[in-house]
Amino acid sequence: MTATSQPSLQGAIEETFQVFDDVLATHRPKLEAVEVGVVTSVGPGTAGVRGLPDVQAEELLEFPRQAMGMAFNLDEDEIGVVLLDNGQRLAAGDDVRRTGRVLDVPVGNELLGRVIDPIGRPLDGQGPLGASIRWPCERDAPGIMERLPVTVPLQTGIKVIDALVPIGRGQRELILGDRQTGKTAVAVDTILNQRDVICIYCAIGQQTAAVARVIDELRRHDVLTNCVVVLAEGNDPPGVQFVAPYAATSIGEYFMARGRDVLVVYDDLTTHARAYRELSLLLRRPPGREAFPGDIFYVHSRLLERATHLREEHGGGSLTALPIAATEAQNVAAYIPTNLISITDGQIALTPTLFQKGNLPAVDVGRSVSRVGGKTQLSAYRAVASDLKLSYAQFEELEAFSRFSSRLDEETQSRLTRGRLVREIFKQQQTDGMSVPEQIAVLVAATTGVWDPLPLDRVAEAETVLRQRVLEECPDVCQRIEAGEPLADEDRKRLTELAGDVAKGLLEQDQSNLLTGADSKPDADSEP
Repeated sequence: MTATSQPSLQGAIEETFQVFDDVLATHRPKLEAVEVGVVTSVGPGTAGVRGLPDVQAEELLEFPRQAMGMAFNLDEDEIGVVLLDNGQRLAAGDDVRRTGRVLDVPVGNELLGRVIDPIGRPLDGQGPLGASIRWPCERDAPGIMERLPVTVPLQTGIKVIDALVPIGRGQRELILGDRQTGKTAVAVDTILNQRDVICIYCAIGQQTAAVARVIDELRRHDVLTNCVVVLAEGNDPPGVQFVAPYAATSIGEYFMARGRDVLVVYDDLTTHARAYRELSLLLRRPPGREAFPGDIFYVHSRLLERATHLREEHGGGSLTALPIAATEAQNVAAYIPTNLISITDGQIALTPTLFQKGNLPAVDVGRSVSRVGGKTQLSAYRAVASDLKLSYAQFEELEAFSRFSSRLDEETQSRLTRGRLVREIFKQQQTDGMSVPEQIAVLVAATTGVWDPLPLDRVAEAETVLRQRVLEECPDVCQRIEAGEPLADEDRKRLTELAGDVAKGLLEQDQSNLLTGADSKPDADSEP
């Protein structure tokens, strides 16, 4: 080492130490009081804590090894804590600290296309979220003066729903039915049909394989980038399942406050109610009907009341809620289904009988209702399907009674033929969403009688041909329908003629095939 480098190195060292000395001279340790409690008991998904006199309701508490919990019961002698992480490593005597903040979740555009848990931790292996804004999971619902009437339709792409049980943006529509009747399929098809609506799928206690199929479906149809998936797995603690729908709603409210339209699917609130029942019983809250706690109605009502359509001065966005509830043996009089029916603005009832017959989606038109969406429905629907629900319900009753009669008059046979045609038209493959003009064209064909001569096994083919031709040959009519204009007599006539032409072509094709088959059949009298 040269003599010139020795002083320069010495000077650098002295300068570095001088910086440290300056920092230490100006540093003043900040003392703050920290409340530290003690874990007194640990149960499945819950814990008992003492020694935190100033803790707030629903405040986050920090346990050893970064485990988190939420203050749930504030009793005089003990705090009942709902664990948000696996509590197997906790033990009586462990320290627990207050965090000073309530349970919150990250919000923002960074969540689009991501899969997260209700706490905001990513589950898709794509790295940190990068969201800098967090909103509380529990927020007050907008007041009356902050809301606007529901006026804009939310098109599901499903004929039977858009025509007979329409949904509006800002509405709460319950999807109700037994297990394995297609409830999640209806909700996912609705998500796939959205283009300008941000969708949030909240899975509560669902099987991981089932949620993976939903995510794959969203990814294959290229809509995941406009969605957020909030996942509380079936093996997660009940506390995580309980907070999941509230976290999903807060994420949606962030976009609603910025003028966006949001759709939130809760799959499903029956599992959510069971998770809350489990927590309540473990924390020794008094049970009520079906062992659910007495405030289970308030748990769901305060959640679903957050779905609304805001005034312009409050953002102007909307949040549409599609809660799903499972029934047992079609018993809609059970506790949770009746609660949700009374909270929501209508229900889409699915029945296993229709599902087993292959009438998919298995929507029971007679038991389904929309108390708000009818006012938002496009005028073209009202022109072609205003009395369709009543006539279809009458057909179902007439069909049931006709089984006991061998001789039917001509009018009854005509009504049965028309009803069976409508039922065949209401069948729709999963993920095969239809645009509004396509639906109107098919409904015109069903209600005007031009398809009555068609065999039922040719209706699906006729529908496919009509959907393609109406987009190609009547673009001006399609544009007027999508703009919400009333269906003019001239437009109805064009659609009727087009549907009649499709039916005529298929009937001529069947006749030609029949004649060809007869000509090719060998003569019985001819020698071999």
